[in-house]
Amino acid sequence: MGRDLTYDGLRGGTDTAGTRPGAEPRPVGTPKTVELVWGLLILNTLGSAGAQTIIPLPRSLIQMATMGALVSAFALALALNLRLRIRASAFLLLLTLLLVLSVISSAHLESGFGALFRCARLALFVGTLWLLSRWWDGGQTFVRYHIRMYFAVLATVAAGLVVSPGAAMPELYGGRLVGALWPLTPPQIGQYAAVIIGLTVLLLLDRRTTGAGAAVVIVPSLVLLALTHTRTATLGLIMGLALAIGSLILTSAAARRFFAWAVVCATVAAVGLSSLLQAWFLRGQSQENFSNLTGRAKVWDALLAAPRTTMEQLFGMGLGDKSFGGLPIDNSWLAVYNEQGLTGVAIVAAIFIVLGGVALLRPPSLSRACAIFLISYCAIASYTEAGLGDASPYLLHLTVAASLLAAPAAAAPLPAPEVPRRRLPQRAQRSEGT
Repeated sequence: MGRDLTYDGLRGGTDTAGTRPGAEPRPVGTPKTVELVWGLLILNTLGSAGAQTIIPLPRSLIQMATMGALVSAFALALALNLRLRIRASAFLLLLTLLLVLSVISSAHLESGFGALFRCARLALFVGTLWLLSRWWDGGQTFVRYHIRMYFAVLATVAAGLVVSPGAAMPELYGGRLVGALWPLTPPQIGQYAAVIIGLTVLLLLDRRTTGAGAAVVIVPSLVLLALTHTRTATLGLIMGLALAIGSLILTSAAARRFFAWAVVCATVAAVGLSSLLQAWFLRGQSQENFSNLTGRAKVWDALLAAPRTTMEQLFGMGLGDKSFGGLPIDNSWLAVYNEQGLTGVAIVAAIFIVLGGVALLRPPSLSRACAIFLISYCAIASYTEAGLGDASPYLLHLTVAASLLAAPAAAAPLPAPEVPRRRLPQRAQRSEGT
């Protein structure tokens, strides 16, 4: 994936140990094991439900693998940070409040004992993020982890497409691309492809990767995104990149050139390929089906019309499978309202306000642009995708944004070395006394 996508050029962490004599030496950089921990977190959030795979995988086996990945991630993060050095983070504090709220809402067992299991999973997830916060330094370390790990996931999707095209694009999903080796749905694949495309484009604009390395990531990811026919991911990619590149226009000539070419290409495509783009966007659906968002609006109306007590409105029904009446909710805000109530909605809104506010206050930079892209993408996708109230890829995207917005800790200055006093010979001391 290119020289810069496989090597973390920015080193240094947030730990200020080793700045005074007698203290522990400061770590040279982020340990390699941190990338493994991040990969295990991504594995945990891949989920266990999706299309039929080439080799049938029992759901219990997949759940065992994903939960084992989370437990392993927490154990490794704890081993790397035994002294529990963490950095203050409003984002992680809000996630912790969301965890506490989830436990309170799930304690009534209205969603069954599975709610408490999901709370335990969220606790391990948030705890691992706290342990990793030690290495947040405002650099692109976690961006590169994110690109590499999700690119590996997309590589399995591409391999499944090559091995069995029929299983990878089944009629059950309308011929859209799914995971044939690991059960991944089209929206999941589209999300992963869109996120790494956007981040790689921003790295390329700032010359943090080579053109060849970026092409290795962007070109196949674009092909997979097109095969998924995922409208949410496509719109999130376009609008997120527009906002991120817009934040660099005043300081980056490359960003201005890219923006100008993007406008020209979009205009040409809108004029010359309008019918093709419309067919891709509609996916063969009727105008009525498209207007109610493939049936999502009916589920949303039923959820909002369902009677609730005051406690259920405030604190929700407890963590569940993000469904209502046996149908997926497919809206993060309504899913949070259903499971964690209006209080959970307020906490999730506060997360976006805090991250967005900090990003706006930062001076223009690559880290700020990447953070803006991730925040805006998650905000756009939240309208038709669930996941902001539980351990999910969307929380990992926002975690990367939080790591990009973290200010590097200033190292404490070393004290001036003490100058040893020169000892005078005994004769000189007697002469001075006389």
